Amino acid sequence: LQDLSGIDPKTIPVDDPQVMGIFASPEPLGVTAEQIGCNTGTLGVPEMGTKFVRQMLESTKPSTFSELVQISGLSHGTDVWLGNAADLIANGTCVLSDVIGCRDDIMVYLIYQGLEPSFAFKIMESVRKGKGLSDDMEEEMRKNNVPEWYIDSCKKIKYMFPKAHAAAYILMAVRIAWFKVHHPILYYAAYFTVRADDFDLIAMTQGSAMIRKRIEEIAVKGLEASPKEKNLMTVLEIALEMCERGMSFQKVDLYRSQASEFIIEGNTLIPPFDAIPGLGTNVAKQIVEARKNGEFLSKEDLQQRGRVSKTLIEYMDE
Repeated sequence: LQDLSGIDPKTIPVDDPQVMGIFASPEPLGVTAEQIGCNTGTLGVPEMGTKFVRQMLESTKPSTFSELVQISGLSHGTDVWLGNAADLIANGTCVLSDVIGCRDDIMVYLIYQGLEPSFAFKIMESVRKGKGLSDDMEEEMRKNNVPEWYIDSCKKIKYMFPKAHAAAYILMAVRIAWFKVHHPILYYAAYFTVRADDFDLIAMTQGSAMIRKRIEEIAVKGLEASPKEKNLMTVLEIALEMCERGMSFQKVDLYRSQASEFIIEGNTLIPPFDAIPGLGTNVAKQIVEARKNGEFLSKEDLQQRGRVSKTLIEYMDE
């Protein structure tokens, strides 16, 4: 960890072939789609880990930074991907780099086609606000050989993302993905500490088979799964990926666990006290404080000095 503390995020390359590879396949992570139940390696990567965006990645197989910016624009717009760009790519009308992804694309493309810059800007503003195209806009576009599919695409759009915003998101995503590929244990420690709220430590500490079983139990519920279970599902998917990559979770340790941070020991993570369901951060801090005054002599001693309820003690037993 100290070796990496001096890394300036701005020096992380944004064209690393292995990092770019995870947007099309999980193989750069050293696992197969069957092992982790996901066709990309982007679980837990900001902007790129949701089911919706993963389906977009599977459909388009982006391989460059600019294509990832397109994906970001397409996923944040309204009526830009579904029923629009997705169909154009699927039926072979055009490829990912040709579709309208961000609002700026419209103005730049129309200027290249020969439209007067201020008019190209006016068209972009109309489209990105969901106002479509006026008759004179369409006429000018056809006069400059803008294809019909492009005009139709503009007319469907309700809202468009700015390119600078999309680029900022992708810079963040690629830099985090670099850690996921090249320094995985650091990535998972940070992910579970910062992003995850719900845990099933009993399953997670028992490895892949048990984690997979819990994922299946939640998946079977479908739409009836509670919001808490859906959040847990995301955490379990990333825990499964971590274990399939050869890492593992230890049990919560009375004397080594921190209050809120997952800590790294070799190729394993020691969970914090507040990863125990129902054990809040205040109680977690109290346990850490209480152990400074010597070992816990019994469960009762832990209950009293750590202010831990009987229910939580039973969970720790399990």
